Amino acid sequence: MSEKAPELYYWHVWTDDEGVSHQKRCALTDFAKKSMGGKAAPQWNDDILTGECHLMVCELPVGWVGDWHENPKPQWIVVLQGSWFVETMDGMRVEMGPGEVMFGADQNTKPDADGHAGHRSGTVGNKACRLMLVQLGDKWKAAQPGAFD
Repeated sequence: MSEKAPELYYWHVWTDDEGVSHQKRCALTDFAKKSMGGKAAPQWNDDILTGECHLMVCELPVGWVGDWHENPKPQWIVVLQGSWFVETMDGMRVEMGPGEVMFGADQNTKPDADGHAGHRSGTVGNKACRLMLVQLGDKWKAAQPGAFD
C-alpha cells in the first residue's frame, strides 16, 4: 500500500480581468518523497519555486487595520501567532490563525465605487498577529489561482 502524498491548503488573493480582488482556496499537491540530504530520511517536499526572494517577519499589534491596499509584492504569508483577517473587494472575508497560509497577488486592482482597491486586513482578537512573509519577484505579480499547481 503506497502512502498518500499530503496537500497543503492556502488562500490565494488575486485580481480578475475587471480589476476586482477575490480569494480562492487552493492546494499545493505536487509533493514528492525525498531526502533533504545526508542521512536524513525521506520526507514529503513540494518544490514550489527557486530564486530571489525577500523574507521578513512582522507583528501586527492588537487592533491593527491595514485599510484598502494591494499586496506590495506577490507574497506568501504564513501566520505564526495570533489571528488576522483579509477582506477582498468582492466582500469575502477570511480569518486565518497559526499555521494558515495565504498567497497575496492582488496587484492591478481598480478602485470600486467606494474607492476600495486591493484588500483590507487586520488583527482578530486580543493578541498581536505575527506573520512570516516571503516576497517574490515581478514574475509572480497578479498571479492567478493555479499558478503553483
